[in-house]
Amino acid sequence: MLTSTSSAQSGAEPNPETFATLKAFRSAGRGFWSHVADDEWNDWKWQLKNRITRLDQLQRLMPTLTPEEYAGTKLANSKLAMAITPYFFNLIDPADENCPIRRQVIPRLEETKTAPWEMSDPCGEDSHSPVPGLVHRYPDRVLFLVTDRCAAYCRYCTRSRLVSNATGYDFHPQFDKQIAYIAEHPEIRDVLLSGGDPLLLSDEKLEDLLTRLRAIPHIEFLRIGTRIPVFLPQRITPELCEMLKQFHPLFISIHANHPRELTTEVRAALGRLADAGIPLGNQSVMLEHVNDDVEVMKAHVQKLLMCRVKPYYIYQCDLIAGSAHLRASVRKGIEIMQGLRGHTTGYAVPQFVIDAPGGGGKVPINPEYVLSMNADRVVLRNFEGKVFEYPEAPAGEPILDSEELDTVGLWKD
Repeated sequence: MLTSTSSAQSGAEPNPETFATLKAFRSAGRGFWSHVADDEWNDWKWQLKNRITRLDQLQRLMPTLTPEEYAGTKLANSKLAMAITPYFFNLIDPADENCPIRRQVIPRLEETKTAPWEMSDPCGEDSHSPVPGLVHRYPDRVLFLVTDRCAAYCRYCTRSRLVSNATGYDFHPQFDKQIAYIAEHPEIRDVLLSGGDPLLLSDEKLEDLLTRLRAIPHIEFLRIGTRIPVFLPQRITPELCEMLKQFHPLFISIHANHPRELTTEVRAALGRLADAGIPLGNQSVMLEHVNDDVEVMKAHVQKLLMCRVKPYYIYQCDLIAGSAHLRASVRKGIEIMQGLRGHTTGYAVPQFVIDAPGGGGKVPINPEYVLSMNADRVVLRNFEGKVFEYPEAPAGEPILDSEELDTVGLWKD
């Protein structure tokens, strides 16, 4: 939970709805690692070295594993490896089978079941890959995959075919070929670094890659997609932030799904990035029993703003193989959007999207606020359900004809 594991067991954690007050950010604490010295606990490399990656480790730390979790963890390395940083593990409530943190990172047997409509590559990235590790789906931007490793592995990962190499995808980025393709295509103005997680690269390697991309004249801005600030806030060092400042305009999209993930450690890490002048946005995935609730999502987006992060997207969970047990309905997503628009500040309202299966790209999904429209008027519904009319602007017709213009002395030959 947001305090140490011991406080979670005592039932001290409030219900999710109380997060709407946004009064307190809590530390993840040390939990089972209370004996670890400060300099080790706050060292991101120590956190990586001591990740929970095996069933026997998980059983010792959480004897309350369900049969589904036990079987899922035993089979995990055949689909997507398990890895959880000690820091993030301390957010799990071992007494709650539906703990929103637990459901995101602990494997379950349901992952081995594939529905007929599920896919290994639901966003069609491989079919839009002109060179290995580069996806050119949209006209003016590319997705640049830099690694297949993450600090921890989300059980609903869109790229579970690739990350952790559990399925034998054998991904090896080829930076020279990727950069050469970008340099040869002047229509590309935006490069998104993703993976895996780009912030797992060393400062030196990441700086070299960003320098090479920034040297391409037609690249206007760079983006990094990362879950490191949430899984491993210790990685966001002052040295990293100072290095990233060289490459403005540089944007970072983080990935947090639930207000419990936004601890004091995460807020401090995000503050260091914001102080370095980096605009921050968040991308959430709507997940059953995690954040498919209006009050939980409202608390989450409001807390993101307190962390200086703009809620950017809520994704409908992609049709990744083995994700049916985590996938909430599109109807629920629309209900959440209706519960946000008009009920909290507009800065806190993200866009709900579906990444169209097979590579169709992001499609915005909105509640029906336009009830009807013709040449004369638009009929609208507001967030309270009240109906309004708005006069439609004429399509290309002049407001004044030539005689009226001449009358007021404005018409000239």
